Amino acid sequence: MRLLILGGSGFVGRTLAEQAVRRGDDVTVFNRGLRPPPAGVRLLTGDRLAGGGLSALDNDEQWDAITDTWSADSEAVRRTASLLRDRAGVYQYVSTRSVYAYGTPQPLTEDSPLADVDDAEYAGDKLRGEMAVREFGGGALMARAGLILGPHEDVGRLPWWLNRLARGGPALAPGPRELPLQYIDVRDLALFLLDAVPRGLTGAYNVVSPSGHATMGELLDTANEVTGGTAELRWTAPEVIEAAGIEPWIQLPIWLPPGPDHDHLHRGDVTKALTHGLTVRPVRETVADTWAWLRSLPGDPPRRTDRARVGLDPAVEAKVLGE
Repeated sequence: MRLLILGGSGFVGRTLAEQAVRRGDDVTVFNRGLRPPPAGVRLLTGDRLAGGGLSALDNDEQWDAITDTWSADSEAVRRTASLLRDRAGVYQYVSTRSVYAYGTPQPLTEDSPLADVDDAEYAGDKLRGEMAVREFGGGALMARAGLILGPHEDVGRLPWWLNRLARGGPALAPGPRELPLQYIDVRDLALFLLDAVPRGLTGAYNVVSPSGHATMGELLDTANEVTGGTAELRWTAPEVIEAAGIEPWIQLPIWLPPGPDHDHLHRGDVTKALTHGLTVRPVRETVADTWAWLRSLPGDPPRRTDRARVGLDPAVEAKVLGE
């Protein structure tokens, strides 16, 4: 296939490009050129929000599919979708399950009510991005991912846990152990998007694992094992964590305590995606491969500057654990 990836050098876009090249596809990536692209792709550079920034795409070139990994200002999506109108069989947009209206009864399906399109936060940006894809005029696929993990992660959630457990010693493990998680390995997301092209898939899909594909206990036990098994996981009740003023998701990445926030992220219905070819690999593979990637790096992993830095201060952790 001939593919155009808008992005292609970071986390999701990079993995998509690598998987496509491995399958023998002809891959072009378009981005600002701030990071080296994967081997085997053609790089076009430009700034999607700058005047004249799309000039490298302003021609008659055609693709089988365009995949857009943009996650911020939806104006970038609107401009590229409009420029590339009718120049590919499908425009794939990596969206998010945050587009669903908060508080909607579970499980969330692709037909559940959506958030307010005027929301100034992340959910609104993504929802407006979905609406902007309509400028394309042809087939459109909205991949509503949730928590994305795996090699090349540049937010730092799973990498933080791996590095923390590799240090060993008593480690605050946010409970309960059996808390179900719902996430997607970035490679499984990429393969779903690639396979969707010849299958002619369009429309919205919740592209994450089934709820409970792993639990918080399985994730941290596996992470501890692959990093050497030197950490002592001390499972701590959500009430204790809350009383200590520790912020879920940010200071304890991935984790959300039982309640509405957790359910909104981790209890979605993925029947449609599974029926149309989504496969999910074991949690051990995701964790072990991410650790292998981290260990292969000459320095710190790349980190997105538009997201909050994650992780818990060791002094705060020690105080909660009474160390």
